[in-house]
Amino acid sequence: MLDSKIPDFSLPATSGTTFQLAEHSGKIVVIYFYPKDSTPGCTTQGQNFRDLHGEFAAVGAVILGISRDSLKSHENFKAKQEFPFELGADTDEAVCNLFGVMKMKNMYGKQVRGVERSTFVIDRNGVLRREWRGVKVPGHVQEVLDFVKTL
Repeated sequence: MLDSKIPDFSLPATSGTTFQLAEHSGKIVVIYFYPKDSTPGCTTQGQNFRDLHGEFAAVGAVILGISRDSLKSHENFKAKQEFPFELGADTDEAVCNLFGVMKMKNMYGKQVRGVERSTFVIDRNGVLRREWRGVKVPGHVQEVLDFVKTL
């Protein structure tokens, strides 16, 4: 997938919008997949993207957070955390599957299928330039921003 064009996709997003990749041609798109709204790691990750949002915007980057949660859950999470970017609701896992982020994980000793925390950077021509899988939250968003600034 790296260095290849990402097929167009769309999914319902917060603020009554639909995120369509093709509509962001000419911009850098940062897509981060996270397991669940309002959980500690996902909240911290979103807050980090929120806090550096101005720097991403300054270099022409759009941020989209995606999980399998409902739009209602996303709207509450976004409002509570004051995220300046949209969250996409991938309830049917179509976009998760496109990026291959659905994994079997251990949770409290049980095998569960869930979203692997991952981030993808798509350049202005729609080509995937970088991916991070199995992300650890501390320092990650700064690393993504540093990479985006090189494009």
